[in-house]
Amino acid sequence: MAEEIFDIVDEKGQPTGETVTRSKAHAEGIRHRTAHIWVVRENGDKTEVLLQKRAMNKDSFPGRYDTSSAGHIQAGDEPLESAVRELSEELGIQADPDDLHFEGTFPIQYEKEFHGKPFKDNEIAFVYVYDDEVGIDNLTIQEEELDSVEWFDLEEVYQACQPPRDEKFCVPMGGLEIVRKRLISCGG
Repeated sequence: MAEEIFDIVDEKGQPTGETVTRSKAHAEGIRHRTAHIWVVRENGDKTEVLLQKRAMNKDSFPGRYDTSSAGHIQAGDEPLESAVRELSEELGIQADPDDLHFEGTFPIQYEKEFHGKPFKDNEIAFVYVYDDEVGIDNLTIQEEELDSVEWFDLEEVYQACQPPRDEKFCVPMGGLEIVRKRLISCGG
């Protein structure tokens, strides 16, 4: 399988006209784009988020709970089309573009070691919320990417991700804060 190719982007997430391979982007920390989709629901007086447990073979944060669905935006693709594709590939959710609500972008930048190799991430994440009804039993999980999914109380996840972070989660705080702010401003 050919290696993924990403657009190199500026600090606002706009393509510069140059591209980079996935491996080079993560070896050198070259800025690229990702789409993050948060599946949310109201359950009584609580707002819940669907989190995926990352597969153990993932190149970063294996076995940790993460954003509902997320993925790299391939060179030449737009964030919304990538978000729709990721939901379909990872969870089997067939969403229309109108079903996804764009909430903003945030930067992710870190250097860590996974599987004995350095990993430098430098991305601009495009955040979407999907709030149509979702039943876990109806999902088709992409087993190469994730082990399982589970509903979590949004506020409990937010608290668990505050320092010192509960290592069960690798949810990016920037995305969590965008979604939390949006849901609170909408009254739930």
